[in-house]
Amino acid sequence: MRPAPADRTVEEVLSFGVVNLDKPPGPSAHQVAGWLRDMTDVERAAHSGTLDPKVTGCLPVLLGDATRAAQIFDDAVKEYVTVFEAHGRIPDDFPAIAAEFETEIYQKPPRKSAVSRRLRSRRIHAIDILETEARRALLRIRCESGTYIRKLCHDLGLALGTGAHMGALRRTATGGYTDASMVTMHDVADALAEYREEGDDAWLREVVAPAEEALDALDLPHVVIAPSAAEQVAEGAPVYAPGVIDCEGERGEQVACYTPNGAAVCLGTLVGDPEEEAATVVDLDRVLV
Repeated sequence: MRPAPADRTVEEVLSFGVVNLDKPPGPSAHQVAGWLRDMTDVERAAHSGTLDPKVTGCLPVLLGDATRAAQIFDDAVKEYVTVFEAHGRIPDDFPAIAAEFETEIYQKPPRKSAVSRRLRSRRIHAIDILETEARRALLRIRCESGTYIRKLCHDLGLALGTGAHMGALRRTATGGYTDASMVTMHDVADALAEYREEGDDAWLREVVAPAEEALDALDLPHVVIAPSAAEQVAEGAPVYAPGVIDCEGERGEQVACYTPNGAAVCLGTLVGDPEEEAATVVDLDRVLV
């Protein structure tokens, strides 16, 4: 089993780590994850959700064995700031019309999308108008994962009667990760050089965190299991009641299981009551050890 997050060597952090990356414009999210994989000398790296090449901002990247947990970001709420470019003067009732889009909307993915072009619903949690001028507005949008902001801007322009398109776009949050804690590719490269050339790991530990931080950022309920139970989970067994030390969450919820030292063991679905001696408490989705 893994040591406690605070007790890990740099190599152990890199092999089960997360970087809250400020994606630069130009490369795809896949390219950026590949660069981080090569820079850190780990076998695998996975990003937390596609960003188009021109889009910048919050892109948590999971390293090494942490890539097994990449699916936890699939349903994470995303936040974007975008420049809304109207094709005519923005009317005074813009706030009221924008508020009508704070609901479940229907979108069809664009032709260049990698997913099937079927009509699908997405939830818009909030549209905040940060600034406006004659034909432009700065919007902050909180929405369900998989929302196409370009299409949202187009539809909002139709509702205004002016037409509109999306200008610059930046993702400012993914789940619990925000732009307040992002680091750049240069930060990672310089921190790695400082560690490899001078033996100083302080900066590197600031830019690469133990992967447990990603689980905490999404506020997954915790299930604490005994080390002996964790060894069985590593072999593919579910979590049985006798191995559960502490349990939170409701049946049907996705949970993260940890050993008492705070090391993540697996992701799973809470299916049983730990008070029932013979019960299966957690069915496994992803084993992380």
